[in-house]
Amino acid sequence: MSDPIRLLLADDHPVVRRGLKASIEEDDSLVVVAEASDGNEALCKIVEYKPDVAVLDIDMPGLNGLGVAREATAQDLGTRIIFMTFHADEDLMRTAMDAGGKGYLLKGSETEEVTAAIHAVHTGRTYIGSTMAAILLKQSSDGSGGGLALDISALTPTEKKILRLIADGLSSKEIGDELSVHYRTVENHRTNMCRKLNIEGANALARFALQHRAALHERLH
Repeated sequence: MSDPIRLLLADDHPVVRRGLKASIEEDDSLVVVAEASDGNEALCKIVEYKPDVAVLDIDMPGLNGLGVAREATAQDLGTRIIFMTFHADEDLMRTAMDAGGKGYLLKGSETEEVTAAIHAVHTGRTYIGSTMAAILLKQSSDGSGGGLALDISALTPTEKKILRLIADGLSSKEIGDELSVHYRTVENHRTNMCRKLNIEGANALARFALQHRAALHERLH
């Protein structure tokens, strides 16, 4: 049996932390090794405990969750970050992911979704909670999400296939396994797609793919 995924929980409301810890630890493959009530404490405990995944509230006293993620990324601490917040805001989600986040969940998410997010980011995937994803997809379909007239004509057939798999949440390694190519080949395709689509920033391609997921599946199946 593999070792459990080690977690840090950071939220300035102890009742929220207790409830989250109790629900998460119903999964025997997860263990909470540290808790924090503010951002500075969270960063110190990430350094001390080196958890696999940190679940952070964005709004915390002192250093907020975004600041924790930026510092953890800058120090290359290796902990993957999931944000859990009340803010169903696309711009904030973009900022959070650019800060180094790998997951974005809204508070009130079902336990099953929280544990699914933890397992997903631990394996290298990006995870956007279902409620937030639904908001993004609605904006995409009604034209309120930045126009989102999906022009992928510059992409090769292989790049289009990879983009659809990214929209499904697969990591570069998983896409490589799916297409029987080395993951570095997938990474090269991702770089080329960002250039062709004129997008940049950490997780930018994953956000683009998620935003256009419905259109990608409609066009590329």
